[in-house]
Amino acid sequence: MAEALRWTSQDTTLALSGDLDRDSLLPFWQQRETLLAGKHTLDISALDRVDSAGLALLVHLYQQQNSSASSLVISGAGERVKTLIALYNLNDVIPVV
Repeated sequence: MAEALRWTSQDTTLALSGDLDRDSLLPFWQQRETLLAGKHTLDISALDRVDSAGLALLVHLYQQQNSSASSLVISGAGERVKTLIALYNLNDVIPVV
C-alpha cells in the first residue's frame, strides 16, 4: 500500500515526503499551483518511492515553472529517481541536483 504523499513549505522551498506515485499524487496535483506559488526549490530527498506517474508530475512541474516567470530547482534526488530519469532519457528535460 502506498504511503501518503506529504509536503511542507519553508520560505522558497517545498519539500515532499512519502510516496509520489499514481495512487498518492492526486491531492498534490489539485493544489500544485497554490503550493508552488513563490517556491524556487522542490526538495524530493524525503521521497521513499517515485513511479512513472510521479516522475511525469515532476517533469510537468519543472517545465511549467520554468516556462513562467519563476524557475524551479528539483533537489535531493536519490539514485532511484536519477535512474528513472536516465531510463526514460530525461536528463536534458528535468535536471536534478
